[in-house]
Amino acid sequence: MPDRMTPTIFALSSGRPPAAIAVVRVSGPKARVALGKLIGRVPEPRKAALVRVCDPATGEGIDEALALWFPAPHSETGEDVAELQLHGGHAVIAAVLDVLGKIEGFRLAEPGEFTRRAFENGRLDLTAVEGLADLISAETPAQRRQAFRQLKGLIGDRAEAWRLRLIEALALVEARIDFSDEADVPENLTSPALHVARQLRSEIAAALAGGRRGERLREGLVVAIAGPPNAGKSTLFNRLARRDAAIVSPYAGTTRDILEVHLDLDGYPGTLLDTAGIRDSDEPVEQEGVRRARERAAAADLVLWVIDVSAGDLIGDQAPGLEASAIWRVENKIDLAKPCGGAATRDLNDECKFSCSISAANGDGIDQLVDRLTAFAKEYFSSVEAGIVTRARHRHLFEQTVAALDRALAEAAKSGEPEELIAEELRSAATALGRLTGRVDVEDILDVIFRDFCIGK
Repeated sequence: MPDRMTPTIFALSSGRPPAAIAVVRVSGPKARVALGKLIGRVPEPRKAALVRVCDPATGEGIDEALALWFPAPHSETGEDVAELQLHGGHAVIAAVLDVLGKIEGFRLAEPGEFTRRAFENGRLDLTAVEGLADLISAETPAQRRQAFRQLKGLIGDRAEAWRLRLIEALALVEARIDFSDEADVPENLTSPALHVARQLRSEIAAALAGGRRGERLREGLVVAIAGPPNAGKSTLFNRLARRDAAIVSPYAGTTRDILEVHLDLDGYPGTLLDTAGIRDSDEPVEQEGVRRARERAAAADLVLWVIDVSAGDLIGDQAPGLEASAIWRVENKIDLAKPCGGAATRDLNDECKFSCSISAANGDGIDQLVDRLTAFAKEYFSSVEAGIVTRARHRHLFEQTVAALDRALAEAAKSGEPEELIAEELRSAATALGRLTGRVDVEDILDVIFRDFCIGK
């Protein structure tokens, strides 16, 4: 629990005014004082009370509102928390915040500070904090489901259970080290500890086995539109984005920088990239645009390689030369010239697993392309939502854990008395899992995690 010197923080915790309702939240050792100043009493804990909110300096009424009181430690932050549900006008909110700002020991909350206090007071572990941040920013149902499971302990509970099993295994090895001369201490304590280590190594490796798709679900499937100049890439980009996001021009080299928009593919998130036309050029700026286009397309989950069939271009001016997960050929401008031959026989470098014919200008074939993109996203994420690794930080710490367990098992295979080295590696593995949930040594990453929260959360 915080001491009496801890500042009491306050903030508007609802959306930007004007709105029907505005929620002002107060947390800290003097939260009770705020209620006394504004409404003259402290309501019964965890029960909403209809109150008159007044300016304590003049006695003038500010609003009629609902007030709630959550005494520590049974509150969202683990501190005393007061909440006022006001009418959401600018003047009402400004008046209440002005009163709170004049109370000694009070200050406006920083972004994420309410959640940070919840973490520091043991109400949330670090993975739940990250899940809360992801839940706030979720744009699709799949992202929401993943974030909610993480908030409710999908990864944190699993990691903590693994850590406790490691600590039990470590205790066996250390008992063998510290009490080897005691008659009542069994000689073979290391073997059961190593059995636990092997089991945990297998379980954690399985959690890592899904590639990076859990992280991709959080960030969105990346689809890059690429191809030679003047193939209609920007027109297709605008058609899929359903707005004029990119400049369309008949002149080659118009697109220089990479543009991106977010897509909702039937509940699954996607990021669509419009890239520069890939060709050889002597113009330095265009050369940089082509370099970036190749780089981003190579890192994409799917490349739509767009060709202009009205120019008789059935293959594309040049092969993609990319290492994307999948490359589809999109034959554009069918309204100007009908493509010839069978689509199935014109695989680009044998990399294209799918091809379609469209007119980005008038929309022919776009619905079928969107349906195929949606099916691709569903298949891509089909085995992801039950996964527990959603951030690079999680992956890095799980990899550290597996590496430490591998070292412990390798030491056990050596001759001699390696108990001290085995214990050290088991301790390293437990520490990595502790860092995942925030139980040990995480001060260096807290600012990074909380900086993207909004004020009031």
